[in-house]
Amino acid sequence: MPATAVRAIRGATTLDEDTPAQMHERVTELVRVMLERNGLATDDLISMLLTSTDDLHCMFPATAARTVAGMDAVPLMCARELDIDGGLERCVRIMAHVETTRTRAELEHVFLAGAVVLRPDLEP
Repeated sequence: MPATAVRAIRGATTLDEDTPAQMHERVTELVRVMLERNGLATDDLISMLLTSTDDLHCMFPATAARTVAGMDAVPLMCARELDIDGGLERCVRIMAHVETTRTRAELEHVFLAGAVVLRPDLEP
């Protein structure tokens, strides 16, 4: 049996509009897809850092993530993304710390909606 290691998985998505409904939809989709593509359950999560750009004010991304089944027991923290000229607008990014038997090369980072431009080398 392969050894379990602590790894980080990255993900990002964008919102079309700054509304609680859109934040909930996009963040929960991102969390679910990150877990699904990496064969993880919420019990495998150690913690999750979520950032959002300065143009998002409708709600904390962690509030949306917490609604995914099992996420209420995972430590979540929000932070503000750097406000860089030319940066992607209305963007939420996630870095999830997980326990997994997968190697770094086997992990799938997930970029959805307009955030696919951040990592064009990854398949959607």
